Amino acid sequence: MDSGSAVLREVMTETGTSQVELARVSGVRQPSISQFLSGRASMSDDMLSRLLACMGRRLEVVRRPVDVPLDRSHRRSWLLHRELAAQLSVGAIRAWGPIVEKNLADLEARVQGQPHGRNLARWRQLVSDEDVAGVRRAMTGLDVESIEMREVSPLRGLLSHQDRDRVVGVAS
Repeated sequence: MDSGSAVLREVMTETGTSQVELARVSGVRQPSISQFLSGRASMSDDMLSRLLACMGRRLEVVRRPVDVPLDRSHRRSWLLHRELAAQLSVGAIRAWGPIVEKNLADLEARVQGQPHGRNLARWRQLVSDEDVAGVRRAMTGLDVESIEMREVSPLRGLLSHQDRDRVVGVAS
């Protein structure tokens, strides 16, 4: 069972609860319940929990780490940025400033289209604001936005050759 609609359907079947009855007890309109069950409408965990409670059940959310599959290029980029993240501080952002500014100007001159333009503007803002947490998220995050930001990272040339070779060797 992996979706809210599957969980809701299973509990309704187990408890013999109809959509009309669940609507009456929960106060959620029956057409909405129908849309949740069919997957035409997304259902928050709060809504699912509310509906399950009306049938004597509680929602339990299990948290577990999941390996994120990255292709070789993205994994290498993530490892290099992760290595650099260990050196990140406000002082480091200030010290890196001239290199980052040059890299941003080079990237802005040759990169076109979205999301690259948006991500370059985001990098510029993060560095300008000396937003260490934001820069760190972009460097180490495994969400789509962070991965796309690293595709136009202005942080090249900041690792020593020795550190870069060591990290690239690990990524091979």
